[in-house]
Amino acid sequence: MPELCNQLDEHVSNITKNYEVILVNDASPDGAWEAIQSLARGDSRIKGVDLSRNFGQQAAITAGLSHSTGEWVVVMDCDLQDQPKEIVKLYTKAQEGYEVVYGRRYRRQDNSIKVALSRLYRRVFDYFTETTCDPAVANFGIYKRNVIDTFLTMRERNRTLQLFIRWLGFRNTSINIEHAARNSGKSSYHFRKLFRMAISNIVSQSNKPLKISIAFGFFMSLASLMYAVYLVIRYLLWGVPVLGWTSVIVSIYFIGGLLFANLGILGLYIGKVFDETKARPLYVVRERTWSESIPFTADVANADVRPVNPDTLSQDTYTYRSR
Repeated sequence: MPELCNQLDEHVSNITKNYEVILVNDASPDGAWEAIQSLARGDSRIKGVDLSRNFGQQAAITAGLSHSTGEWVVVMDCDLQDQPKEIVKLYTKAQEGYEVVYGRRYRRQDNSIKVALSRLYRRVFDYFTETTCDPAVANFGIYKRNVIDTFLTMRERNRTLQLFIRWLGFRNTSINIEHAARNSGKSSYHFRKLFRMAISNIVSQSNKPLKISIAFGFFMSLASLMYAVYLVIRYLLWGVPVLGWTSVIVSIYFIGGLLFANLGILGLYIGKVFDETKARPLYVVRERTWSESIPFTADVANADVRPVNPDTLSQDTYTYRSR
């Protein structure tokens, strides 16, 4: 993390000396918050936000964006695979009139299995959400203030930064950047987690699974009706009796399995609606490295929630303080 901040200072200073670095600790177990606090004490431009538990990458990104104040905002990971030197390229391209410029990792420095899984995820996601996303593009990019402010008004719990930004429709483009090998640690995105994330994002962003379920149900009904007509005609014309019960039992179990699968899909959608209606905050801030009023303050002692700034009530940000 110190190396990240050093490189940011080296390269971002070529654009402006007036910048801020917001580091979000999403319950990292390796002493990350202590390191962030140390960096913040040494440089007032570095700010840290400590979440009370692991809320996931997208919630952590939202937490960082909610605390940002710059006219241009860069979203990047801290493992130095997104290289700070590429920020200058992104900013230069944005000055051509773009409000969003994505960094395109045209040569990813990841193992072949991870790249293949990522591409498979993108293809499946694009099919169900009826979008077209470049698999070489992730979160790394530069975003103008009006884009970030609009993005923060979208409070869905299942969030995908790139998909939300594309939906907003601001002027955007992408440029090729150099992607570096991971500086430290290892990615937590294994196959099982990617699969769960894919299911969650597809259900929250698209109703296509329901449409496919309806279409397949009509197809099965039509096929069954045609087969029933065939059996009647065969019996009336050629006197061929209906054979044993094997095909009937197999059909019952097959249709029963489809019904349970369809109920499961419907249940996923109902579960997402249930999560959204609870309207819980997207994340909870335990501590920050600087003092400043925030949109909401939840006082544990009195268990009340008091709005601080009415203009930012949609931020859904909470922090806990004890007396």
